[in-house]
Amino acid sequence: MTAIFDFILVTVALVDLALLGTSRLATSVRLAAVQGMALSLLPLLASDDGIGLRVLLFAAGIFVLKGLVFPGLLMRALRTADVRHEVGPYIRYAPSMLLGVLILATCFWLGSEFELPRPTISPLVLPIALATILIGLLLIVSRRTALNQVIGYIVLENGIFVFGAALALEEPFLVEIGVLLDVFVAVFVMGITIFHISREFDHIDVDQLSLLKE
Repeated sequence: MTAIFDFILVTVALVDLALLGTSRLATSVRLAAVQGMALSLLPLLASDDGIGLRVLLFAAGIFVLKGLVFPGLLMRALRTADVRHEVGPYIRYAPSMLLGVLILATCFWLGSEFELPRPTISPLVLPIALATILIGLLLIVSRRTALNQVIGYIVLENGIFVFGAALALEEPFLVEIGVLLDVFVAVFVMGITIFHISREFDHIDVDQLSLLKE
């Protein structure tokens, strides 16, 4: 169980770095889907009470939302906007990946210095959860395309989810469901926003919005 849990966490970290290094928006959406599908397995592995119906339903809900619904909404927005690549990010891809590696290394150091309130199934939980949150923030602030910023928001929530899934026993599941609903609403609204931006201005470069004048 621990080996599988560690493998999933390593996959999450590798997807974080891959997102920082790709310019293709469709690839970014697929990577976010892979990360979401991988995360859906964490509640099954972290449950102290075994794999019951509640845990199965929770994992299935995560798989559907993170692996199918969110990517489906983003791919639909991508087709509507008719764009293929991120153009002119604030931080280029090579420096972004270097920053991602530095963030990951820093989070591993922090993980060795701090202890969680209760034991977790893997020592990788804290560093990779922190790194995923920070890399999500990096995607939000370093990318100019609205769709990539939405993906950054999803990645940030995935980092929070790693904490919750690793520490959850009972009530935290309700917290995670609430967070997921918030993310679902945010992605849905952002998808609509991307559609309207692309329809009115023929692009989804949020930097161009600062140039609008009355």
